[in-house]
Amino acid sequence: MSAAPTLPGVQIADDAQRPVRRALLSVYDKTGLVELATALHAAGVELVSTGSTASTVAAAGVPVTPVEELTGFPECLEGRVKTLHPRVHAGILADTRKPDHLAQLAELDIATFELVVVNLYPFAATVASGAGPDEVVEQIDIGGPSMVRAAAKNHPSVAVVVDPAAYGEVVAAVQGGGFTFAARKGLAAQAFAHTAAYDVAVASWFASVYAPDGAGFPAFAGSTWERSDVLRYGENPHQQAALYTDGRGGLASATQLQGKAMSYNNYVDADAARRAAFDHDGPAVAVVKHNNPCGVAVGDDIAAAYRKAHATDPVSAYGGVVAANRVVTAEMALALKPVFTEVVVAPGYEPEALEVFAAKKNLRVLVLPESAPADVELRPVSGGLLVQDVDRIDGVVTDEDGTVTGGDDPQHWTLVTGEPADDATLADLSFAWRAVRAAKSNAILLAADGAAVGIGMGQVNRVDSCRLAVERANTLADGQERARGAVAASDAFFPFADGLQILLDAGVRAVVQPGGSIRDDEVVAAAQAAGVSLYLTGTRHFAH
Repeated sequence: MSAAPTLPGVQIADDAQRPVRRALLSVYDKTGLVELATALHAAGVELVSTGSTASTVAAAGVPVTPVEELTGFPECLEGRVKTLHPRVHAGILADTRKPDHLAQLAELDIATFELVVVNLYPFAATVASGAGPDEVVEQIDIGGPSMVRAAAKNHPSVAVVVDPAAYGEVVAAVQGGGFTFAARKGLAAQAFAHTAAYDVAVASWFASVYAPDGAGFPAFAGSTWERSDVLRYGENPHQQAALYTDGRGGLASATQLQGKAMSYNNYVDADAARRAAFDHDGPAVAVVKHNNPCGVAVGDDIAAAYRKAHATDPVSAYGGVVAANRVVTAEMALALKPVFTEVVVAPGYEPEALEVFAAKKNLRVLVLPESAPADVELRPVSGGLLVQDVDRIDGVVTDEDGTVTGGDDPQHWTLVTGEPADDATLADLSFAWRAVRAAKSNAILLAADGAAVGIGMGQVNRVDSCRLAVERANTLADGQERARGAVAASDAFFPFADGLQILLDAGVRAVVQPGGSIRDDEVVAAAQAAGVSLYLTGTRHFAH
Protein backbone atom coordinates (compact mmCIF):
# COMPACT_ATOMS: atom_id res chain seq x y z
CA MET A 1 0.00 0.00 0.00
CA SER A 2 1.42 3.38 -0.97
CA ALA A 3 1.83 6.15 1.57
CA ALA A 4 -0.92 8.75 1.84
CA PRO A 5 -0.13 11.98 -0.03
CA THR A 6 1.00 14.90 2.07
CA LEU A 7 -0.08 18.51 1.84
CA PRO A 8 2.87 20.58 3.08
CA GLY A 9 2.35 24.20 3.80
CA VAL A 10 -1.39 24.24 3.09
CA GLN A 11 -4.06 24.88 5.71
CA ILE A 12 -7.74 24.16 5.16
CA ALA A 13 -9.16 27.44 6.40
CA ASP A 14 -12.34 29.35 5.96
CA ASP A 15 -12.41 31.38 2.79
CA ALA A 16 -14.61 33.46 0.60
CA GLN A 17 -17.28 32.03 -1.65
CA ARG A 18 -15.99 30.07 -4.62
CA PRO A 19 -17.98 30.79 -7.78
CA VAL A 20 -19.32 27.78 -9.69
CA ARG A 21 -18.27 27.83 -13.33
CA ARG A 22 -18.51 24.15 -14.21
CA ALA A 23 -20.70 21.36 -12.84
CA LEU A 24 -20.82 17.60 -13.27
CA LEU A 25 -24.30 16.03 -13.11
CA SER A 26 -24.81 12.26 -12.85
CA VAL A 27 -28.00 11.15 -11.09
CA TYR A 28 -30.19 8.07 -10.99
CA ASP A 29 -33.05 9.93 -9.29
CA LYS A 30 -34.07 12.59 -11.80
CA THR A 31 -36.29 14.49 -9.34
CA GLY A 32 -35.72 18.22 -9.87
CA LEU A 33 -32.96 17.61 -12.41
CA VAL A 34 -34.37 19.73 -15.22
CA GLU A 35 -35.10 22.64 -12.91
CA LEU A 36 -31.58 22.44 -11.46
CA ALA A 37 -29.91 22.25 -14.86
CA THR A 38 -32.00 25.13 -16.19
CA ALA A 39 -31.09 27.35 -13.24
CA LEU A 40 -27.39 26.45 -13.42
CA HIS A 41 -27.28 27.24 -17.13
CA ALA A 42 -29.04 30.54 -16.55
CA ALA A 43 -26.34 31.35 -13.98
CA GLY A 44 -23.65 30.76 -16.58
CA VAL A 45 -22.52 27.33 -15.36
CA GLU A 46 -21.12 24.90 -17.94
CA LEU A 47 -22.75 21.49 -17.57
CA VAL A 48 -21.16 18.07 -18.11
CA SER A 49 -23.32 15.01 -17.67
CA THR A 50 -23.56 11.25 -18.11
CA GLY A 51 -25.88 8.87 -19.93
CA SER A 52 -29.56 9.29 -19.16
CA THR A 53 -28.84 12.37 -17.07
CA ALA A 54 -27.37 14.12 -20.12
CA SER A 55 -30.28 12.94 -22.26
CA THR A 56 -32.82 14.33 -19.80
CA VAL A 57 -31.06 17.69 -19.60
CA ALA A 58 -30.64 17.94 -23.39
CA ALA A 59 -34.29 17.00 -23.98
CA ALA A 60 -35.23 20.01 -21.85
CA GLY A 61 -33.32 22.28 -24.20
CA VAL A 62 -30.46 22.97 -21.79
CA PRO A 63 -26.94 22.88 -23.30
CA VAL A 64 -24.89 19.99 -21.85
CA THR A 65 -21.63 18.24 -22.74
CA PRO A 66 -21.90 14.42 -22.64
CA VAL A 67 -19.11 12.90 -20.54
CA GLU A 68 -17.88 10.73 -23.42
CA GLU A 69 -17.24 13.91 -25.39
CA LEU A 70 -15.13 15.16 -22.49
CA THR A 71 -13.16 11.92 -22.06
CA GLY A 72 -12.93 10.94 -25.72
CA PHE A 73 -13.93 7.45 -24.60
CA PRO A 74 -17.37 5.90 -25.08
CA GLU A 75 -19.56 4.53 -22.31
CA CYS A 76 -19.03 0.76 -22.28
CA LEU A 77 -19.83 -2.53 -20.55
CA GLU A 78 -23.55 -1.79 -20.35
CA GLY A 79 -22.87 1.48 -18.57
CA ARG A 80 -20.48 0.04 -15.97
CA VAL A 81 -17.75 2.39 -17.18
CA LYS A 82 -18.70 6.00 -17.83
CA THR A 83 -16.85 8.41 -15.55
CA LEU A 84 -13.80 6.40 -14.42
CA HIS A 85 -11.39 8.58 -16.39
CA PRO A 86 -8.64 11.11 -15.47
CA ARG A 87 -10.43 13.95 -17.28
CA VAL A 88 -13.31 13.48 -14.86
CA HIS A 89 -11.51 12.64 -11.63
CA ALA A 90 -8.61 15.04 -12.06
CA GLY A 91 -11.16 17.79 -12.61
CA ILE A 92 -12.83 16.82 -9.33
CA LEU A 93 -9.75 16.08 -7.22
CA ALA A 94 -7.50 19.00 -8.15
CA ASP A 95 -6.81 21.10 -5.07
CA THR A 96 -6.99 24.56 -6.56
CA ARG A 97 -5.11 26.03 -3.58
CA LYS A 98 -1.96 24.27 -4.79
CA PRO A 99 -0.03 25.86 -7.69
CA ASP A 100 1.44 22.51 -8.79
CA HIS A 101 -2.05 21.01 -9.15
CA LEU A 102 -3.11 23.95 -11.31
CA ALA A 103 0.06 23.63 -13.38
CA GLN A 104 -0.57 19.93 -14.00
CA LEU A 105 -4.16 20.64 -15.04
CA ALA A 106 -2.94 23.24 -17.52
CA GLU A 107 -0.34 20.84 -18.92
CA LEU A 108 -2.95 18.10 -19.31
CA ASP A 109 -5.62 20.49 -20.59
CA ILE A 110 -8.10 19.47 -17.88
CA ALA A 111 -10.67 21.89 -16.47
CA THR A 112 -11.87 21.80 -12.88
CA PHE A 113 -15.35 21.18 -11.55
CA GLU A 114 -16.61 23.41 -8.77
CA LEU A 115 -19.86 21.46 -8.33
CA VAL A 116 -20.59 17.72 -8.46
CA VAL A 117 -24.21 16.54 -8.27
CA VAL A 118 -24.57 12.75 -7.94
CA ASN A 119 -27.01 10.26 -6.47
CA LEU A 120 -26.57 6.52 -6.57
CA TYR A 121 -28.19 3.42 -8.01
CA PRO A 122 -31.09 2.27 -5.79
CA PHE A 123 -29.38 -0.73 -4.21
CA ALA A 124 -31.48 -0.96 -1.03
CA ALA A 125 -34.74 -0.53 -2.95
CA THR A 126 -33.70 -3.27 -5.36
CA VAL A 127 -33.01 -5.64 -2.46
CA ALA A 128 -36.35 -4.74 -0.88
CA SER A 129 -38.15 -5.48 -4.15
CA GLY A 130 -37.13 -9.13 -3.94
CA ALA A 131 -34.94 -8.98 -7.04
CA GLY A 132 -32.57 -11.83 -7.80
CA PRO A 133 -28.84 -11.74 -7.02
CA ASP A 134 -27.72 -10.72 -10.51
CA GLU A 135 -30.09 -7.74 -10.58
CA VAL A 136 -29.06 -6.71 -7.07
CA VAL A 137 -25.35 -6.92 -7.88
CA GLU A 138 -25.89 -4.82 -10.99
CA GLN A 139 -27.28 -2.07 -8.78
CA ILE A 140 -23.98 -1.73 -6.89
CA ASP A 141 -22.85 1.70 -8.03
CA ILE A 142 -19.14 2.12 -8.77
CA GLY A 143 -18.66 5.39 -10.62
CA GLY A 144 -21.16 7.30 -8.50
CA PRO A 145 -19.53 6.67 -5.11
CA SER A 146 -16.12 7.33 -6.66
CA MET A 147 -17.20 10.79 -7.80
CA VAL A 148 -18.98 11.55 -4.53
CA ARG A 149 -15.99 10.55 -2.41
CA ALA A 150 -13.57 12.41 -4.66
CA ALA A 151 -15.59 15.62 -4.50
CA ALA A 152 -16.15 15.28 -0.74
CA LYS A 153 -12.44 14.74 -0.13
CA ASN A 154 -11.67 17.84 -2.19
CA HIS A 155 -14.30 19.99 -0.46
CA PRO A 156 -11.88 22.94 -0.12
CA SER A 157 -12.30 23.29 -3.88
CA VAL A 158 -15.53 21.47 -4.78
CA ALA A 159 -19.13 21.38 -3.56
CA VAL A 160 -20.82 17.97 -3.71
CA VAL A 161 -24.59 17.41 -3.56
CA VAL A 162 -26.25 13.99 -3.13
CA ASP A 163 -29.81 14.92 -2.14
CA PRO A 164 -32.35 16.31 -4.64
CA ALA A 165 -34.05 18.08 -1.73
CA ALA A 166 -31.01 20.37 -1.56
CA TYR A 167 -31.26 21.62 -5.16
CA GLY A 168 -33.02 24.82 -4.13
CA GLU A 169 -30.14 25.67 -1.80
CA VAL A 170 -27.67 24.83 -4.56
CA VAL A 171 -29.31 27.27 -6.96
CA ALA A 172 -29.42 29.97 -4.31
CA ALA A 173 -25.73 29.49 -3.52
CA VAL A 174 -24.71 29.56 -7.18
CA GLN A 175 -26.78 32.66 -7.85
CA GLY A 176 -25.33 34.25 -4.72
CA GLY A 177 -21.73 33.90 -5.82
CA GLY A 178 -20.88 30.32 -4.83
CA PHE A 179 -20.45 28.09 -1.79
CA THR A 180 -18.55 29.09 1.33
CA PHE A 181 -16.02 26.73 2.90
CA ALA A 182 -18.46 26.05 5.75
CA ALA A 183 -21.16 25.09 3.25
CA ARG A 184 -18.80 22.81 1.35
CA LYS A 185 -17.73 21.09 4.57
CA GLY A 186 -21.36 20.46 5.45
CA LEU A 187 -22.11 19.07 2.00
CA ALA A 188 -19.03 16.85 2.19
CA ALA A 189 -20.18 15.44 5.53
CA GLN A 190 -23.56 14.60 4.00
CA ALA A 191 -21.83 12.99 1.01
CA PHE A 192 -19.61 10.74 3.12
CA ALA A 193 -22.63 9.73 5.21
CA HIS A 194 -24.45 8.92 1.96
CA THR A 195 -21.70 6.65 0.62
CA ALA A 196 -21.14 5.09 4.05
CA ALA A 197 -24.81 4.10 4.31
CA TYR A 198 -24.67 2.77 0.77
CA ASP A 199 -21.59 0.65 1.50
CA VAL A 200 -23.13 -0.68 4.73
CA ALA A 201 -26.23 -1.75 2.79
CA VAL A 202 -24.10 -3.58 0.22
CA ALA A 203 -21.82 -5.22 2.79
CA SER A 204 -24.79 -6.26 4.94
CA TRP A 205 -26.55 -7.87 1.97
CA PHE A 206 -23.44 -9.81 1.03
CA ALA A 207 -22.83 -10.98 4.61
CA SER A 208 -26.42 -11.87 5.50
CA VAL A 209 -28.07 -12.86 2.21
CA TYR A 210 -25.69 -13.43 -0.68
CA ALA A 211 -22.68 -15.02 1.00
CA PRO A 212 -23.61 -16.04 4.57
CA ASP A 213 -21.16 -18.23 6.47
CA GLY A 214 -23.84 -20.45 8.00
CA ALA A 215 -23.40 -19.25 11.59
CA GLY A 216 -26.95 -17.88 11.81
CA PHE A 217 -25.73 -14.30 12.24
CA PRO A 218 -23.64 -12.50 9.61
CA ALA A 219 -19.89 -12.10 10.06
CA PHE A 220 -20.33 -8.39 9.41
CA ALA A 221 -23.10 -6.36 10.99
CA GLY A 222 -23.57 -2.73 10.11
CA SER A 223 -26.31 -0.16 10.33
CA THR A 224 -26.65 3.56 9.86
CA TRP A 225 -28.85 6.12 11.59
CA GLU A 226 -29.63 9.75 10.93
CA ARG A 227 -30.20 12.25 13.70
CA SER A 228 -33.87 13.11 13.88
CA ASP A 229 -33.91 15.34 16.94
CA VAL A 230 -31.73 16.72 19.72
CA LEU A 231 -33.54 16.10 22.99
CA ARG A 232 -33.65 18.47 25.94
CA TYR A 233 -31.59 16.01 28.01
CA GLY A 234 -31.13 12.29 28.54
CA GLU A 235 -32.27 9.93 31.25
CA ASN A 236 -31.09 12.56 33.75
CA PRO A 237 -30.71 16.34 33.33
CA HIS A 238 -26.90 16.19 33.28
CA GLN A 239 -26.92 13.80 30.29
CA GLN A 240 -27.13 15.05 26.70
CA ALA A 241 -29.27 13.03 24.32
CA ALA A 242 -30.51 12.80 20.73
CA LEU A 243 -32.90 10.64 18.70
CA TYR A 244 -31.66 8.81 15.61
CA THR A 245 -33.77 6.94 13.06
CA ASP A 246 -32.95 4.08 10.72
CA GLY A 247 -35.62 4.87 8.12
CA ARG A 248 -37.67 1.76 8.90
CA GLY A 249 -40.54 3.41 10.73
CA GLY A 250 -41.42 2.48 14.30
CA LEU A 251 -41.77 4.75 17.30
CA ALA A 252 -38.72 6.82 16.36
CA SER A 253 -40.57 7.93 13.21
CA ALA A 254 -43.90 8.61 14.91
CA THR A 255 -45.72 11.85 14.08
CA GLN A 256 -46.37 14.09 17.08
CA LEU A 257 -49.72 15.86 16.80
CA GLN A 258 -49.55 17.98 19.94
CA GLY A 259 -47.90 18.46 23.30
CA LYS A 260 -44.50 19.18 24.77
CA ALA A 261 -41.36 17.89 23.06
CA MET A 262 -40.65 14.22 23.65
CA SER A 263 -37.97 13.42 26.20
CA TYR A 264 -35.52 10.52 26.33
CA ASN A 265 -37.56 8.80 29.05
CA ASN A 266 -40.78 9.44 27.13
CA TYR A 267 -39.38 7.50 24.17
CA VAL A 268 -38.18 4.63 26.36
CA ASP A 269 -41.55 4.26 28.09
CA ALA A 270 -43.56 4.79 24.90
CA ASP A 271 -41.69 1.99 23.17
CA ALA A 272 -42.27 -0.36 26.09
CA ALA A 273 -45.96 0.55 26.07
CA ARG A 274 -46.18 0.08 22.31
CA ARG A 275 -44.72 -3.40 22.56
CA ALA A 276 -46.99 -4.36 25.45
CA ALA A 277 -50.16 -3.20 23.68
CA PHE A 278 -49.27 -4.70 20.32
CA ASP A 279 -48.57 -8.12 21.85
CA HIS A 280 -52.34 -8.66 21.80
CA ASP A 281 -54.61 -9.34 18.83
CA GLY A 282 -57.79 -7.74 20.16
CA PRO A 283 -58.21 -4.11 21.25
CA ALA A 284 -55.52 -3.59 23.89
CA VAL A 285 -54.06 -0.78 25.99
CA ALA A 286 -50.89 -0.68 28.07
CA VAL A 287 -49.97 1.90 30.69
CA VAL A 288 -46.23 2.09 31.38
CA LYS A 289 -44.15 3.85 34.01
CA HIS A 290 -40.35 3.62 34.21
CA ASN A 291 -40.26 1.01 31.44
CA ASN A 292 -42.59 -1.37 33.29
CA PRO A 293 -46.33 -1.91 32.83
CA CYS A 294 -48.60 -0.65 35.57
CA GLY A 295 -51.63 -1.66 33.53
CA VAL A 296 -52.42 -3.94 30.59
CA ALA A 297 -55.84 -5.01 29.35
CA VAL A 298 -57.87 -6.15 26.38
CA GLY A 299 -61.51 -5.25 25.81
CA ASP A 300 -64.43 -5.35 23.44
CA ASP A 301 -63.34 -1.91 22.27
CA ILE A 302 -60.37 0.35 22.91
CA ALA A 303 -62.18 2.49 25.49
CA ALA A 304 -63.07 -0.58 27.56
CA ALA A 305 -59.48 -1.79 27.29
CA TYR A 306 -58.20 1.58 28.56
CA ARG A 307 -60.54 1.65 31.54
CA LYS A 308 -59.46 -1.83 32.61
CA ALA A 309 -55.77 -1.10 32.05
CA HIS A 310 -55.97 2.08 34.14
CA ALA A 311 -57.77 0.19 36.92
CA THR A 312 -54.84 -2.24 37.25
CA ASP A 313 -52.87 0.35 39.22
CA PRO A 314 -54.45 3.81 39.13
CA VAL A 315 -51.83 5.16 41.54
CA SER A 316 -48.89 4.32 39.30
CA ALA A 317 -50.78 5.34 36.14
CA TYR A 318 -50.41 8.98 37.22
CA GLY A 319 -47.76 10.47 34.92
CA GLY A 320 -47.62 7.31 32.84
CA VAL A 321 -47.42 6.60 29.13
CA VAL A 322 -50.39 5.00 27.36
CA ALA A 323 -50.28 2.92 24.17
CA ALA A 324 -53.27 1.60 22.25
CA ASN A 325 -53.18 -0.91 19.40
CA ARG A 326 -56.31 0.53 17.79
CA VAL A 327 -57.48 3.99 16.73
CA VAL A 328 -58.20 6.02 19.86
CA THR A 329 -61.88 6.88 20.06
CA ALA A 330 -63.53 9.88 21.66
CA GLU A 331 -64.83 7.56 24.38
CA MET A 332 -61.30 6.48 25.30
CA ALA A 333 -60.06 10.07 25.15
CA LEU A 334 -62.79 11.17 27.58
CA ALA A 335 -61.86 8.34 29.96
CA LEU A 336 -58.20 9.36 29.84
CA LYS A 337 -58.76 13.11 30.08
CA PRO A 338 -58.96 13.36 33.91
CA VAL A 339 -55.73 11.36 34.33
CA PHE A 340 -52.38 13.14 34.17
CA THR A 341 -50.65 11.34 31.31
CA GLU A 342 -47.31 12.11 29.67
CA VAL A 343 -47.76 10.44 26.26
CA VAL A 344 -50.41 8.67 24.24
CA VAL A 345 -49.25 6.59 21.27
CA ALA A 346 -51.57 4.82 18.85
CA PRO A 347 -51.96 4.02 15.14
CA GLY A 348 -54.55 6.80 14.80
CA TYR A 349 -57.17 9.01 16.46
CA GLU A 350 -60.76 9.94 15.80
CA PRO A 351 -61.11 13.69 15.17
CA GLU A 352 -63.32 13.94 18.24
CA ALA A 353 -60.61 12.28 20.33
CA LEU A 354 -58.12 14.90 19.23
CA GLU A 355 -60.61 17.61 20.19
CA VAL A 356 -60.72 16.13 23.70
CA PHE A 357 -56.92 15.95 23.91
CA ALA A 358 -56.55 19.54 22.68
CA ALA A 359 -57.63 20.70 26.13
CA LYS A 360 -54.56 18.95 27.57
CA LYS A 361 -51.95 21.11 25.82
CA ASN A 362 -48.94 19.39 27.42
CA LEU A 363 -50.10 15.87 26.53
CA ARG A 364 -47.87 14.39 23.84
CA VAL A 365 -50.01 12.65 21.20
CA LEU A 366 -48.13 10.40 18.78
CA VAL A 367 -49.28 8.55 15.66
CA LEU A 368 -47.39 5.33 14.98
CA PRO A 369 -46.46 4.77 11.33
CA GLU A 370 -47.08 1.44 9.68
CA SER A 371 -43.85 -0.53 9.73
CA ALA A 372 -42.67 -4.11 9.52
CA PRO A 373 -41.61 -5.60 12.84
CA ALA A 374 -37.88 -5.89 13.40
CA ASP A 375 -36.26 -9.31 13.13
CA VAL A 376 -33.47 -8.70 15.65
CA GLU A 377 -32.87 -6.48 18.65
CA LEU A 378 -29.62 -4.93 19.77
CA ARG A 379 -28.17 -4.13 23.17
CA PRO A 380 -24.81 -2.40 23.58
CA VAL A 381 -22.37 -3.79 26.13
CA SER A 382 -18.95 -2.45 26.98
CA GLY A 383 -16.80 -2.95 23.88
CA GLY A 384 -19.47 -4.67 21.84
CA LEU A 385 -23.05 -5.32 20.89
CA LEU A 386 -25.41 -8.16 21.77
CA VAL A 387 -27.75 -9.24 18.97
CA GLN A 388 -30.68 -11.62 19.29
CA ASP A 389 -33.89 -12.56 17.53
CA VAL A 390 -36.80 -10.44 18.67
CA ASP A 391 -38.79 -12.23 21.37
CA ARG A 392 -42.29 -12.81 20.04
CA ILE A 393 -45.17 -14.77 21.46
CA ASP A 394 -45.16 -17.33 18.70
CA GLY A 395 -42.84 -19.99 20.09
CA VAL A 396 -43.37 -23.67 19.38
CA VAL A 397 -41.41 -26.31 21.31
CA THR A 398 -40.73 -29.67 19.67
CA ASP A 399 -38.85 -32.79 20.66
CA GLU A 400 -36.24 -34.60 18.57
CA ASP A 401 -38.80 -36.27 16.30
CA GLY A 402 -40.67 -33.01 15.67
CA THR A 403 -43.57 -33.65 18.02
CA VAL A 404 -44.92 -30.42 19.51
CA THR A 405 -44.45 -30.45 23.27
CA GLY A 406 -45.09 -26.82 24.19
CA GLY A 407 -45.20 -23.23 23.06
CA ASP A 408 -46.99 -19.94 23.46
CA ASP A 409 -50.31 -21.11 22.03
CA PRO A 410 -52.51 -22.56 24.80
CA GLN A 411 -53.31 -25.57 22.64
CA HIS A 412 -49.68 -26.63 23.10
CA TRP A 413 -49.61 -26.23 26.88
CA THR A 414 -49.45 -29.22 29.22
CA LEU A 415 -51.91 -29.47 32.10
CA VAL A 416 -49.88 -31.11 34.89
CA THR A 417 -52.45 -30.90 37.68
CA GLY A 418 -56.01 -29.73 38.33
CA GLU A 419 -59.09 -29.63 36.15
CA PRO A 420 -58.88 -28.38 32.54
CA ALA A 421 -59.67 -24.68 32.47
CA ASP A 422 -62.97 -23.55 31.03
CA ASP A 423 -62.95 -21.20 28.06
CA ALA A 424 -63.06 -18.02 30.14
CA THR A 425 -60.27 -19.15 32.45
CA LEU A 426 -58.14 -20.29 29.52
CA ALA A 427 -58.67 -16.91 27.85
CA ASP A 428 -57.44 -15.15 31.00
CA LEU A 429 -54.43 -17.46 31.22
CA SER A 430 -53.60 -16.77 27.59
CA PHE A 431 -53.92 -13.03 28.18
CA ALA A 432 -51.74 -13.22 31.29
CA TRP A 433 -49.09 -15.20 29.43
CA ARG A 434 -48.96 -12.60 26.66
CA ALA A 435 -48.98 -9.68 29.10
CA VAL A 436 -46.36 -10.91 31.55
CA ARG A 437 -43.52 -10.64 29.06
CA ALA A 438 -43.96 -6.85 29.06
CA ALA A 439 -42.77 -6.77 32.68
CA LYS A 440 -39.12 -6.93 33.66
CA SER A 441 -37.98 -10.24 35.15
CA ASN A 442 -38.61 -11.71 37.59
CA ALA A 443 -42.22 -11.13 36.58
CA ILE A 444 -45.56 -12.38 37.92
CA LEU A 445 -48.86 -11.11 36.52
CA LEU A 446 -52.31 -11.72 37.97
CA ALA A 447 -55.26 -11.30 35.63
CA ALA A 448 -59.03 -11.41 35.58
CA ASP A 449 -61.52 -10.65 32.80
CA GLY A 450 -58.83 -9.76 30.26
CA ALA A 451 -56.98 -7.32 32.50
CA ALA A 452 -53.96 -7.36 34.75
CA VAL A 453 -55.01 -6.91 38.38
CA GLY A 454 -51.59 -7.21 40.02
CA ILE A 455 -48.06 -7.12 38.59
CA GLY A 456 -44.86 -7.99 40.40
CA MET A 457 -41.81 -7.15 38.31
CA GLY A 458 -38.10 -6.46 38.38
CA GLN A 459 -37.39 -8.36 41.59
CA VAL A 460 -34.23 -10.39 42.09
CA ASN A 461 -36.19 -13.40 43.30
CA ARG A 462 -39.54 -14.78 42.22
CA VAL A 463 -40.88 -14.92 45.79
CA ASP A 464 -40.75 -11.14 46.08
CA SER A 465 -42.41 -10.76 42.67
CA CYS A 466 -45.25 -13.01 43.84
CA ARG A 467 -45.68 -11.00 47.04
CA LEU A 468 -45.66 -7.74 45.07
CA ALA A 469 -48.23 -8.97 42.56
CA VAL A 470 -50.60 -10.07 45.34
CA GLU A 471 -50.07 -6.88 47.33
CA ARG A 472 -50.87 -4.69 44.36
CA ALA A 473 -53.89 -6.76 43.45
CA ASN A 474 -55.32 -6.46 46.94
CA THR A 475 -54.43 -2.90 47.94
CA LEU A 476 -55.16 -0.81 44.86
CA ALA A 477 -58.87 -1.47 44.35
CA ASP A 478 -60.71 -0.01 47.35
CA GLY A 479 -60.19 -3.04 49.55
CA GLN A 480 -61.12 -5.67 46.97
CA GLU A 481 -59.04 -8.84 47.14
CA ARG A 482 -58.55 -9.06 43.41
CA ALA A 483 -56.00 -11.87 43.72
CA ARG A 484 -58.71 -14.24 44.90
CA GLY A 485 -60.19 -15.93 41.86
CA ALA A 486 -57.58 -14.44 39.48
CA VAL A 487 -55.22 -16.41 37.27
CA ALA A 488 -51.45 -16.00 37.27
CA ALA A 489 -48.59 -16.15 34.77
CA SER A 490 -44.89 -16.41 35.56
CA ASP A 491 -42.38 -15.40 32.88
CA ALA A 492 -40.01 -18.22 33.94
CA PHE A 493 -40.25 -21.35 36.06
CA PHE A 494 -40.73 -21.40 39.81
CA PRO A 495 -37.39 -22.67 41.21
CA PHE A 496 -39.12 -23.63 44.45
CA ALA A 497 -42.71 -24.03 45.55
CA ASP A 498 -42.51 -21.02 47.91
CA GLY A 499 -43.31 -18.39 45.29
CA LEU A 500 -46.25 -20.33 43.92
CA GLN A 501 -47.50 -20.93 47.47
CA ILE A 502 -47.89 -17.18 47.97
CA LEU A 503 -50.19 -17.09 44.94
CA LEU A 504 -52.11 -20.15 46.10
CA ASP A 505 -52.61 -18.70 49.59
CA ALA A 506 -53.97 -15.52 47.98
CA GLY A 507 -56.66 -17.52 46.18
CA VAL A 508 -55.32 -17.72 42.62
CA ARG A 509 -57.32 -20.40 40.79
CA ALA A 510 -55.11 -21.24 37.79
CA VAL A 511 -51.45 -20.71 36.88
CA VAL A 512 -49.38 -20.86 33.71
CA GLN A 513 -45.59 -21.04 33.80
CA PRO A 514 -42.79 -22.50 31.66
CA GLY A 515 -41.76 -25.36 33.92
CA GLY A 516 -38.29 -26.85 33.73
CA SER A 517 -37.10 -26.47 37.32
CA ILE A 518 -35.31 -29.40 38.94
CA ARG A 519 -37.99 -29.01 41.60
CA ASP A 520 -40.97 -29.07 39.26
CA ASP A 521 -42.39 -32.00 41.24
CA GLU A 522 -42.54 -29.86 44.40
CA VAL A 523 -44.21 -27.02 42.49
CA VAL A 524 -46.78 -29.35 40.92
CA ALA A 525 -47.47 -30.96 44.31
CA ALA A 526 -48.21 -27.54 45.85
CA ALA A 527 -50.69 -26.73 43.07
CA GLN A 528 -52.27 -30.15 43.39
CA ALA A 529 -52.71 -29.77 47.15
CA ALA A 530 -54.50 -26.47 46.58
CA GLY A 531 -56.70 -27.89 43.81
CA VAL A 532 -55.37 -25.33 41.34
CA SER A 533 -54.95 -25.96 37.63
CA LEU A 534 -51.30 -25.65 36.57
CA TYR A 535 -50.21 -25.40 32.93
CA LEU A 536 -46.67 -25.64 31.60
CA THR A 537 -45.69 -23.88 28.37
CA GLY A 538 -42.18 -25.27 27.92
CA THR A 539 -40.97 -21.82 26.84
CA ARG A 540 -40.20 -18.63 28.73
CA HIS A 541 -40.14 -14.85 28.20
CA PHE A 542 -37.42 -13.25 30.29
CA ALA A 543 -37.09 -9.48 29.89
CA HIS A 544 -33.97 -7.96 31.43
